[in-house]
Amino acid sequence: MSITLTTLKKLSAPPGTLRSLITGYAEEMSRKGYSENTIEGRIWCVLRFVEFAEERNIIKPQDVTASLVERYAKHLTNYRRPKNGRLLSRGSRITFLSAVREYFRHLYRKNIILFNPASEVELPKQNRSLPRNIFSVEEAERLMNIPDIHDRTGLRDRAILELLYSTGMRRFEVSRLYISDVDFSKGIIHIREGKGRKDRVIPVGKRAVFWIEEYLKKSRPKFVDPKLPVTDAMFLGRYGEHLRPQSISLVVRNCRKAAGVTKEGAAHIFRHTTATMMLENGADVRFVQELLGHESLDTTKIYTRVAITKLKEVHERTHPAEMKRNPEAIS
Repeated sequence: MSITLTTLKKLSAPPGTLRSLITGYAEEMSRKGYSENTIEGRIWCVLRFVEFAEERNIIKPQDVTASLVERYAKHLTNYRRPKNGRLLSRGSRITFLSAVREYFRHLYRKNIILFNPASEVELPKQNRSLPRNIFSVEEAERLMNIPDIHDRTGLRDRAILELLYSTGMRRFEVSRLYISDVDFSKGIIHIREGKGRKDRVIPVGKRAVFWIEEYLKKSRPKFVDPKLPVTDAMFLGRYGEHLRPQSISLVVRNCRKAAGVTKEGAAHIFRHTTATMMLENGADVRFVQELLGHESLDTTKIYTRVAITKLKEVHERTHPAEMKRNPEAIS
């Protein structure tokens, strides 16, 4: 199991406390095969609850009541993000509460507590909302042209943008991509342990392949630090380290702002854009499901509600009332 140093410091506390027992929860998730990203995310979700409890002088799990968990759920409902003042989405609240519930379930199974105080907490109903922002073709192309391709970082960033646009890959999938995962001659990428630790093979466009090859030939060697162990990682950071998902989001965000695109979002907006554009241009929804790595077709079908352009064209072409272009005036 690999947990960042920052997170480990936050888990430092006297034995038997809510904070210190998170380490055992993380170890159990690791034994069960959860990905490092999932473990890290759940730890931070539980830490938010622990901080809420500690502010009320509740340090030990035995002192946590169902009432406290309900108060925390209400706190999340009214909580506003410091950066933009927005309320947490339903999905975020579900994520936070689910992590807390699973944490106390773990403590109950280990006989650390006699009952699970979070077992009865009601999760918000999850509505499958439409993607809030999607790039137009013109906006996407503006982003592509922002990085300075004569600079080592700019050429790397162009390759990242092209890859996101071509494939709709998640940012952590791009971060964990290795050179050997790409078959350049066939235009295929092998994504290892995507969401749910599932592998999949997806196509990548010729234009993206071109820019990735340019980056590998002209830019990546300039990032390699001979003092570090040799790595096959596709994208490297400033000091030769494996580029983190947060850095990929920063690349997109900075280019979006520089391109004058006001739609909020970072790497994931390319995922929404790729799916919607392909559906609008006639792609089968099951193909898009496979491309994005969605376990459920229902998740992919969200994009069919956004891809209204194609539906409107079909409607105009096939509906009897629309096919009759010059209806007689009603007298």
